[in-house]
Amino acid sequence: MAKRYFGTDGIRGRTNAGAMTAETALRLGMAAARFFRRSDDERHTVVIGKDTRLSGYMLENALTAGFTSAGMDVNLFGPVPTPAVATLTRSLRADLGVMITASHNPFQDNGIKLFGPDGFKLSDEAELEIEALIDGAQADALAKPEDMGRAKRVDDAQARYVEIVKATFPRQMRLSGLRIVVDCANGAAYKVAPRVLWELGADVIPINDAPNGFNINEDCGAVAPQSLSEQVQKYRADLGIALDGDADRVILCDETGKIIDGDQLIGLIALAWKQAGKLGGDRIVTTVMSNMGLEQVLKANGIAMERTRVGDRYVVEAMRAGPANVGGEQSGHIVLRDFATTGDALIAALQVLALVVESGKPASELLNVFEPAPQILRNVRYKPGARPLSDKAVKAAISDAEAQLDGKGRVLVRASGTEPVIRVMAEGDRKLVGPVVDTICEAVGDAGGQP
Repeated sequence: MAKRYFGTDGIRGRTNAGAMTAETALRLGMAAARFFRRSDDERHTVVIGKDTRLSGYMLENALTAGFTSAGMDVNLFGPVPTPAVATLTRSLRADLGVMITASHNPFQDNGIKLFGPDGFKLSDEAELEIEALIDGAQADALAKPEDMGRAKRVDDAQARYVEIVKATFPRQMRLSGLRIVVDCANGAAYKVAPRVLWELGADVIPINDAPNGFNINEDCGAVAPQSLSEQVQKYRADLGIALDGDADRVILCDETGKIIDGDQLIGLIALAWKQAGKLGGDRIVTTVMSNMGLEQVLKANGIAMERTRVGDRYVVEAMRAGPANVGGEQSGHIVLRDFATTGDALIAALQVLALVVESGKPASELLNVFEPAPQILRNVRYKPGARPLSDKAVKAAISDAEAQLDGKGRVLVRASGTEPVIRVMAEGDRKLVGPVVDTICEAVGDAGGQP
């Protein structure tokens, strides 16, 4: 059954349009409360965090009204990273965690991510049940006047998360002597990211750490790391760290200004943990987007790589199904199950920094783990109601591309689960990948795309 509200990573869309309205958030709060209440004989609690978008205030209040009207107490964290919500849901023994964020999207968008009491994102089945409750009659969800929930601010949520993240760093190790530029994307980690690095001893240069409700992800952060590269070179830093709006993905930059993506970081951690005997099952989990070069270097070192559909929740599901403690996406979602239940940019960055300190090598020597196969990724936006991937011409272009790259690479065309975009990727033979991507993108555009 197709989902009406939830995509690959919660509910997401343009603010005050479609599902991203105060009314839907209110109904979601009531529906989620019904789904997660274990009994009527005890108090139930939900924790809510958010990033720095202006619309976060509206959605926070609407969700709070929904949860309290259904008898759940609400703990409000304010701006914290998504992984902080996942972690603190467990440590505070809450019944449910909610993060208000559209991750790497611009400020006009927003979204809602749900975490179960175990700190993991919900299954497709759970999301479908909640959707049915959203669309159903809500009268049964309303609590008696004396049973309504309370809401309160939790002032130490950021401090709790800072200590949790620092505890993942080797106890006897310090970052003293390292100059680090950290791009906070004007997002949820604008306070905690510089604080974690500074308290561990680094010389920290924070950038894009002044959110105003409108500038989250704007030409900065993990989705636009060029400014990070410039600042690393300007300040002669040892490396740079770029986060996205909700700090669940990370991109690094070495001292020369070269951008290091999630595939390189996953490869580095996997190889180091394999050597140390810490890599679960000698396997990792990535998505269909990960570069062929990563797969080849891991195979050469006795590490199996399983691919899933795009979305860190699917990576986590595959990791939980087998003995894997390292997984993630090329985009920078990195899941280290020894420490976290979801992608955590700061924890992943600290694991890489520990390897930098331990090796004594410059970041440029350590972080370039493999030579990537030539890969091109382009996005084509499509008009509401259009179905480009069902078009005969688009299907023919994809088939022709697959035939051209047969034995020399691969092509992947998919619809984004979070925005109206068709993502077209090809990798392999350098002479072929560009032309086949161009041809497919042109076909998608003709079938309902937007310039």
